[in-house]
Amino acid sequence: MNRIKINLDKRSVKTHEIYMDHDLLDRIGLIVTKKNWADRWFIITDSNVAGIHGERVREALAQAGLRLDMLVVPAGEKIKTIDTVLRLSGELTERGADRQSGIIALGGGVVGDLAGFLASIYMRGVPLIQVPTTLMAQVDSSIGGKTGVDLPFGKNMLGTFTQPRAIFINTCFLQTLPDEELANGLAEIVKYGIIDDPHILDELEKNPTAVKDRDERFLERIVAKCCGIKKAIVEIDEKEKGIRRILNFGHTVGHAIEAESGYAVPHGAAVALGMLVTARISERMGYLHEGDRARIEALSEKLGLPRRIPSGIRAEGIIARLKGDKKKQGETVRFVLLKKTGMPFMNGGVPDDILNQVIGELRG
Repeated sequence: MNRIKINLDKRSVKTHEIYMDHDLLDRIGLIVTKKNWADRWFIITDSNVAGIHGERVREALAQAGLRLDMLVVPAGEKIKTIDTVLRLSGELTERGADRQSGIIALGGGVVGDLAGFLASIYMRGVPLIQVPTTLMAQVDSSIGGKTGVDLPFGKNMLGTFTQPRAIFINTCFLQTLPDEELANGLAEIVKYGIIDDPHILDELEKNPTAVKDRDERFLERIVAKCCGIKKAIVEIDEKEKGIRRILNFGHTVGHAIEAESGYAVPHGAAVALGMLVTARISERMGYLHEGDRARIEALSEKLGLPRRIPSGIRAEGIIARLKGDKKKQGETVRFVLLKKTGMPFMNGGVPDDILNQVIGELRG
């Protein structure tokens, strides 16, 4: 079992670990029982994951002596709302959850964000455990403590920084993922290669079908590598005041595309498109060499990631949503741009004419 320790400051859960293996379900219960973080646990999952993994996970944890209940929400980004949080809060109360209870988020990024936000505010905060089941959640969203729900105008507009007590990454879950969900995670893996470790891009170029083919060794190695990158960044900047902002590469535009589509464009696809837009902006503004931009676009094509913004999504709508981005400073929307692969930076804003031009070029 691979273990990655995350060390944070006194304002948070100071130290917690990522436990990672191909199949560690039997050990999750033993570790949680030994740590004694809560007297009773509530698994929050979605209807898709519950049908595939719910009973297996429940049985494995119950065999270790944990007291468990399971709350199931419909699958999809559209349930990531404050109304769902309120409904779940009511269910927890009805089932007797108190300050000695804890929450286990079993699912992808939507469930992790939703359950994490609920854990951060229920009874002023209860222990949280993340058990990510998608590639995107395993390499990115389950790590770092970001939680949140969406508002009509934008993604993750309400949220907290809430560190879990532990993250359990069971890579065997990836064998049951639909191809679309693998592509969502693949976009995040490409992001890590672009902003931090170009060797990841080398690996993907040499073996572009490894993720789609669910190559176990490749997945275990690449997930561990991405977790290590995010752990190092979060340790330096837990609350996203500085270097952690580079993790938003492609996400600023991606979130705008996702929201403008009414969440018809999946998160990973939106991020993939956001990275292409941002790479072209970086080139257009004189920061990024044409060869690096071309490499990013060629790799996206080779991996089968989307390369065109759907024609029904208006450029004006994307730009309007960018101007409401929660990370803007005053009227300036700050972007993570590139000088070269492995060298991102925060800029002071992108002119509207360049945004319009690049978005127009990439619309299908």
